[in-house]
Amino acid sequence: MPLLTTRATIYLGTWNVRTMWDTGRAFQIATEMRRYNLEVLGISETHWMQVGQRLTSGELLLYSGHEEENAPHTQGVALMLSKQAQNALIGWESHGPRIIKASFKTKKEGITMNIIQCYAPTNDYNEDAKD
Repeated sequence: MPLLTTRATIYLGTWNVRTMWDTGRAFQIATEMRRYNLEVLGISETHWMQVGQRLTSGELLLYSGHEEENAPHTQGVALMLSKQAQNALIGWESHGPRIIKASFKTKKEGITMNIIQCYAPTNDYNEDAKD
């Protein structure tokens, strides 16, 4: 089933959550996503490590963080997908702890919708981290 059609409105959101280390944080984010009727929620500053996906109360969470062993629990991005978005998902790619991309089917044949979630450090970080 396509995510984007000419007759339907879909809602996308983005949220800098500061961390997803707290117990139950993924469930809280999923609850807020449903409350705002979002199909896709881009999440930044997850502070999660590695790359992967998991189901969180029906929503699919795609995440990308530092992959090196002993790396700091900083940065990290994710995309949380509703059931409709999960059905339209073609694939997704991790591009390090700052960028994640997902591709979705649309009603128009040959056209896919790409959603990219990015994270950039604030001015509080040193210059090397911002590059």
